[in-house]
Amino acid sequence: MRLFLLQGMPNSNSPIGIFDSGLGGLSILSEIHKILPNENIIYYADSQNAPYGEKTTQEIVELSIKNTEFLLKKSCKIIVVACNTATTNAIHILREKFDIPFIGIEPAIKPASIQSKSKQIGILATKGTLSSELFAQNLKKIRQNSDIIEVVGKGIVEAIENNTTQSPEFLKTLTIQLEPFIKSNIDHLVLGCSHYPLIINELKNIFERKVNIIDSGYAVAKQTLNILSSHRLLSHNKNIQKSILLYKNKTSDEALNNVIKRLQLKNIEVVNDY
Repeated sequence: MRLFLLQGMPNSNSPIGIFDSGLGGLSILSEIHKILPNENIIYYADSQNAPYGEKTTQEIVELSIKNTEFLLKKSCKIIVVACNTATTNAIHILREKFDIPFIGIEPAIKPASIQSKSKQIGILATKGTLSSELFAQNLKKIRQNSDIIEVVGKGIVEAIENNTTQSPEFLKTLTIQLEPFIKSNIDHLVLGCSHYPLIINELKNIFERKVNIIDSGYAVAKQTLNILSSHRLLSHNKNIQKSILLYKNKTSDEALNNVIKRLQLKNIEVVNDY
């Protein structure tokens, strides 16, 4: 049975809903806002339960359902699951349960395999993403033509959520984690977590800018545009002031402000949801 929990039927002026296990999905929101500046956006940052990558599949599904229900009660017309772990573990269940379009985010492995000259490709992702069945299925064909080096990112989400990405301890730990990529001479690194683009400058410095780093933000934004267009839900009203409303729980204000500054986001209204 599919549920429809909207407070009234969605229309073109209804907001886009986005959720993630904290602040990482703001990297996706940023790309969506660039392509769709006429859209209102509601973002739910579930920092209280971050990181999702260390949770069981059942826990991820339950959190994803809770987040979806929250956004649907805000009359969102589409839900963007801006979390790789939630996408690979739960989006098929969300699509079965709720009668609304969903956009997921998956590691951009295929573009990396096409662009790579050395066919040595690194994937930095959470345990929850790398161990998922959907990820394994997507990787089968790619492995026929490329060597894939997988590394589970440890402590990265926590460092972003706690605003400690500039600490010497974190940078040392991050450098050690990237050693398998450096030893394998990868020429492309795929970011398999929406938090990771928030440390892209740190990653580039460690790789000495010799590696092409790919994330899924732009592709997700384009898919959101396409789905809204096909459902005739694009907002064309340029006269109404657009808003970005961010709900957060136990999110560090310092970390949030740092991410907003990095992404150059403006006119965000923040609401505590405790």
